[in-house]
Amino acid sequence: MFELITKRLSTASLLALTILLAPAAHAAAIDDERFLAARDAFRLGDRARFERIAPELQGYELEAYVDSWRLSAQLSDQKENIDPATVRAFLNRNDKSYVADKLRGDWLKLLGKGQRWSEFDAEFPQLVQADQELACYALQSRRARGDATVGNDALPLWFSLLEPPDPCYPVLEALITDKRVLADEVWARIRRQFEANKMAAARYTMNYLPPSQTPDGKLAETVIDRPLPWLLKLPGGTLPRMQRELAALAVQRIARNDVRQAAEQLTRLGDRLQPAERGWAWSQIAWKAAQKHMPEALDWFARAGDVSLSDEAAQWKVRAALRVQDWALVRATIEQMSPALAAQPDWTYWLGRAYRAGGRADEAAALFLRISGQPSFYGNLADDELSRPIVAPPRAAAPTREELAQAAANPGVQRALAFFRLNLRFEGTREWSWALRGMSDRELLAASELAQRAGIYDRAIAAADRTKTEHDYALRYLAPFGDQVRPAAKNQALDDAWVYGLMRQESRFITNAKSTVGASGLMQLMPATARWVAKKIGLRDYHPGQVNDTETNVLLGTSYMRLVLESLDNHPVLASAAYNAGPGRARNWRADRPLEGAIYAETIPFSETRDYVKKVMSNAVYYSALFDGKPQSLKKRLGVIPPRTGGEGREKGEELP
Repeated sequence: MFELITKRLSTASLLALTILLAPAAHAAAIDDERFLAARDAFRLGDRARFERIAPELQGYELEAYVDSWRLSAQLSDQKENIDPATVRAFLNRNDKSYVADKLRGDWLKLLGKGQRWSEFDAEFPQLVQADQELACYALQSRRARGDATVGNDALPLWFSLLEPPDPCYPVLEALITDKRVLADEVWARIRRQFEANKMAAARYTMNYLPPSQTPDGKLAETVIDRPLPWLLKLPGGTLPRMQRELAALAVQRIARNDVRQAAEQLTRLGDRLQPAERGWAWSQIAWKAAQKHMPEALDWFARAGDVSLSDEAAQWKVRAALRVQDWALVRATIEQMSPALAAQPDWTYWLGRAYRAGGRADEAAALFLRISGQPSFYGNLADDELSRPIVAPPRAAAPTREELAQAAANPGVQRALAFFRLNLRFEGTREWSWALRGMSDRELLAASELAQRAGIYDRAIAAADRTKTEHDYALRYLAPFGDQVRPAAKNQALDDAWVYGLMRQESRFITNAKSTVGASGLMQLMPATARWVAKKIGLRDYHPGQVNDTETNVLLGTSYMRLVLESLDNHPVLASAAYNAGPGRARNWRADRPLEGAIYAETIPFSETRDYVKKVMSNAVYYSALFDGKPQSLKKRLGVIPPRTGGEGREKGEELP
């Protein structure tokens, strides 16, 4: 009887509490609607509607954004002079917030555009995140103050900033005025822009050449758009510098589509080009050949001689050498890279492998030690080389109630969660990333736990990923939706660690994730692929609207993984590449002989797919360590890639989308 009375009292209390809270929830929902309406009015430039709504949002948790939109509209209105005191009052009121830093950046751009350097210089040091426009305005300001050292800081931009924003042009042009940049440097910049396919920027850079070397617009357009016909009509005999440089550029353009034709044309030009021009052109041919896994690539790199390679070309020279296991060339090429590039984990690992192959075991071990322990593809491989089994580190103590309360009280976290509640994921992600800056490991773990409890799994991972000494890999490698994923993986006879590793990389467990190319859901299925798989497995009454349903998405995604895996020698590395880039490409990227799995991954031509496969496979190692509680080896998981098959006819699985 007592239990019955208690239950009735509890039910009555709960009902009363619900009745009391209902008006507050209703009011909050109305404020959310008002905020979204104000946002729409701001984005549409409807100032009158915005001003009608804004006063109703006083005290709202995202009120600072409403105020910032009003000020942003005034900043962007060329006819309206905004009072600096009004801007400073907003910045002081919202000090250390993302929204304040964003508005400060917008204001600084207005000051820079108006060359109001004293005001700019007073405000710029307080900016936390400066983009390239503001960095160039800062250089302009220093030059206006007569700073003689500004050219030293601006010079690296000449070669790295290939498609600069408008505020950077005065900085770059000052290098020419001050004779810090001459014709050689102008041509070098043009070559870099051709390598990056920045054709409009390259044509603009040609205006900086001396008059005798400047091609007119029509000639530049012909070299870019119709390089082969132009080369074939090139007159015989000695060529002036402009024509030599343009000929090398034309060869580069041809190589993008027809490597052998480019090699034929460069051979025909012979000594009519200077060694540096000819060497650069051969490096471009070799680079494109290496991306296509052509056997001539290394011979063409050799023909480039000792010309300085761009970072992209140097990396592909190493990859071509890896494909044939020419470890001496791997070593020599990495040792000639720029220090910053050579220090990256990729090339640190492969240099270590080259040293080991050359009998320099101690030097190899020293390199592996630099990156071992890092939770990444090459950190995992370095651990394997040092015979250190990969395990999840000891789990940190769970966040205390006080730590969780402190994280929940963080204004940035509160704003981020509010944006996620409004389904404004882009804004929420920016606020979340800002809030994490400077957090200790304990604070990061508390923030991660908050996001995990709220079902915002990608932000939980983002926070847990940042810890330095105290870790919780159960948060870093979350495994949600177990009731759907585990049975689906089992039904398809798939390794659930691999399934989760792929899913983590595809969507970070955002159920309604949608890519720029139209892939949807947890497993990022393209519409055509989803339809094909649904038909293949006999899923009746399937329609595209179901693709974001968790159970359907997982069913289709794991079914596709199995179909792809079976069509590619049951090799997860090949299947991972296929999931991202298509089975045909994954199949064609194999070699004529067995290839180490890590080398296959490193030599994938598409940078997105190359990064994707590495992360999926490293993810799978950690999920397996968490699921099985046993030490893991990435090298063992990568295995050996079988050679491509010869013969006629269609290969198994060729019909897969």
